[in-house]
Amino acid sequence: MKPAVLTGEHFMTGDEACAEGALAAGCLFFGGYPITPATEIAEHMSERLPELGGTFIQMEDEIAAIASVLGASWSGRKSMTATSGPGFSLMMENVGLAVCTETPCVIVNVQRAGPSTGLPTMVAQADMMQARWGSHGHYEIIALSPASGQEIFYQTIKAFNLSERYRTPVFIMTDEIIGHMSEKVVIPPAGQIQTEWRPKPKGRKDRFLPYQPGKRGVAPMPAAGEGYNVHVTGLTHDERGYPVMTVEAQEEMITRICRKIQDNRDDIIMTEEHGLEDAEVVLVSYGISARTSMAAMQQARAMGMKVGFLRLVTVWPFAESQIRRLAERVKGFVTVEMNLGQIHLEVMRAAGGKPCRLAGHAGGTIISPNQVIAALKEGF
Repeated sequence: MKPAVLTGEHFMTGDEACAEGALAAGCLFFGGYPITPATEIAEHMSERLPELGGTFIQMEDEIAAIASVLGASWSGRKSMTATSGPGFSLMMENVGLAVCTETPCVIVNVQRAGPSTGLPTMVAQADMMQARWGSHGHYEIIALSPASGQEIFYQTIKAFNLSERYRTPVFIMTDEIIGHMSEKVVIPPAGQIQTEWRPKPKGRKDRFLPYQPGKRGVAPMPAAGEGYNVHVTGLTHDERGYPVMTVEAQEEMITRICRKIQDNRDDIIMTEEHGLEDAEVVLVSYGISARTSMAAMQQARAMGMKVGFLRLVTVWPFAESQIRRLAERVKGFVTVEMNLGQIHLEVMRAAGGKPCRLAGHAGGTIISPNQVIAALKEGF
């Protein structure tokens, strides 16, 4: 039997590392439904959560899964689900509910090739725009994209911390290769892992306003049953949480929900830079495609091309200002992603007219470094 807390070096899949990262972050509830290639996360959580006093529930479908996660979060538990493209689509309505009710939770999408059933066991990165705009209405979202099993462990902890700090759902946009590839993952002792918890209310309970913003524009969040009067609704609501059907209330609520992400972009956005000091062309990528891009950058440098690499660790919010600054001094950009140009559209928009090329395809297999080198050789 596995010990309640895993530490040390392990050889495990990205899906297993994701589950262990959730446990390290303090997740004690998982509601899910099996789907390739994310099922291993649910399987691992079903074994490990009972050892830590947590709860695993297999729901009847993905709609019920995300609903259970939101309910568990309001009970005071850090909560999570994991799915792939078709299930991600089904969860989108309740993602909007999580945004509107400012409910912290983590949603993992182990991406596969679509649309529809697509290639269930093969890789893609084609849900990236769905992550940004998949639910209805205007809102902001946070989405991370790990590039290894080790990183998905830490990014899952980071996702929970961001979710709790800003009272918002956070996506981990991984993919089939990261999910199923086995690599060395080092799990540090619990004392070396920094975890955050949602801000809690203070003062008189009879005067508490559940949606009155505090630090960083985020309202304190009590758990159900702690004696606070809390009304949770997907309708437009005021600081009391009560429905208010006016244009003014809608303006206040949506502006506040968006600004708590927008005003803290510098705290949220994470990127990695490689070889940008003298770069004339910049590769932009994320997830497993970032590893291809790194190899391509090294090959291009060996061939005498001044190529740099910007890795998007945080995909949403998008690192727009960083792309704009680079565009002032480089000749162009190449976006590397396993779709036909979703994040590439954002790179083009931020590049302000500088030439941009796409090294991408519709999914099913990893992008090779040779494909990236071919795009670079087309010239700028």
